[in-house]
Amino acid sequence: MIENFNFGCLCIIGDVLLDQYVFGSVNRISPEAPVPVLLHSHRQAVPGGAANVAANAAALGCKVNLVGVVGTDRAANTLHEVMAPWKNVSLRGLVKDPAWTTITKTRILSGQQQIMRIDEECVGTLSADTPDRLIAAGLAALAEADVLVCSDYAKGVLSDKVLSTMIAAARKKGIPVIVDPKRKTFEAYRGATLITPNRTEMTAATGLPLNTETEIDIAARTASEQFGGDVLLTRSEAGMTLWQRDGETLHAVARRSEVCDVSGAGDTVLATVASVLSAGEMLETAVVLAAAAAAVSVSKLGTATVTREELSRELRSEMSDAGMLATIDEAKEIVRNWRQHGAQVVFTNGCFDLIHPGHIGLIRAAAKEGDKLIVALNTDSSVKRLKGESRPIQDEIARATVIGALRDVDLVVLFDEDTPLETIKALRPNVVVKGADYTEDQVVGGDFVKQYGGRVALVDILEGRSTSSLVKKAQGHAPGHVHDKSKAVFSG
Repeated sequence: MIENFNFGCLCIIGDVLLDQYVFGSVNRISPEAPVPVLLHSHRQAVPGGAANVAANAAALGCKVNLVGVVGTDRAANTLHEVMAPWKNVSLRGLVKDPAWTTITKTRILSGQQQIMRIDEECVGTLSADTPDRLIAAGLAALAEADVLVCSDYAKGVLSDKVLSTMIAAARKKGIPVIVDPKRKTFEAYRGATLITPNRTEMTAATGLPLNTETEIDIAARTASEQFGGDVLLTRSEAGMTLWQRDGETLHAVARRSEVCDVSGAGDTVLATVASVLSAGEMLETAVVLAAAAAAVSVSKLGTATVTREELSRELRSEMSDAGMLATIDEAKEIVRNWRQHGAQVVFTNGCFDLIHPGHIGLIRAAAKEGDKLIVALNTDSSVKRLKGESRPIQDEIARATVIGALRDVDLVVLFDEDTPLETIKALRPNVVVKGADYTEDQVVGGDFVKQYGGRVALVDILEGRSTSSLVKKAQGHAPGHVHDKSKAVFSG
């Protein structure tokens, strides 16, 4: 899961903003004009724009080099102050320009209701040497980056020259380039790996409707032709759609949550996708995690960050399958969902006829090898072939019910063959677990999982514990046998 990801370093370049919030309450109308009177209570400043992307990435655990332009004004000093808590964000790439006004958005709120927004900006007033200084800072930051992020708010910082230079340098280095676009069309982002437009931006750039999945597919293809990469369309309450040039499309459904404020949600998506890619995870996983992060972000008031712990809780709540018994086809879909959430899938198997401490020890140890545990049970017919006509003692549904009730078990499947090899091939777990009484070369499916980077784990088991021994003890208590009652062993 995400708490185990090893996040890398991001170079984030773009429009750096300062978001301010003025809080208070409105209880009357001004006698001077028909406007509400806000009784001020407090003021708060937070990072905005590219700075908010940096803060969100830092909250997940990334190292960030932030590159942008600030003025020599008070707002620039405030921006440095609000970024100070994020120790893993370097501000060395912020270029100071006396001709530039640090872009500030001030929102006036009564309770949670936004009354007005005041923007302070002078777009297009960069000094002549600032673009070159910006590029130099960007290239320096790119030297240690695993992902380049371009946060474009169309304020003039990401000019054609800056974009083309940075994207070319990132491509030469062989790292992903992710762009949050604000241009009327997307040609300026040519060479980017992925862009993340919202509905409005996508419609404006393509001139196409986005009402159905077919229309989205056509629009995404058109957008991709403009710059040459994949498209992640953010669709507000409808979630997100990832369109890829290889023909794969992923719809990440928005998680139901109480929406408090959508400010900065796009920054959270951008930061999460880039962070997950920096950890070496797949793009599909990054998108699913970004959808979960967005749900957390919009539940907070104002421009906000989502921590790794908050995102982990959200992801786990989305993957609660509670030991259900599934068919192989159902299990494949569940496992696919787990993988997209970044989970490591563990597999173990057995007859599990009469549950005893040895079984419990194996399952607990297996669960520690990853994030989600699948237990595969031999069907009744399979058990009979392996153990004889007197077995199983409990039928397959009863055994599945008991195993599924164990808190460490996330999914139960049945297999009718003598070995679980076909089940392992269908589900492709990251880890196959057996007891230490096996050797690694004896573990069925071990060679298969190693072919795609999986592994085999051999865990300690309790000696002398088996269903067969329990059956023999129970038979030893049958009528006709005489025992020393002081030594009798009773088993459920």
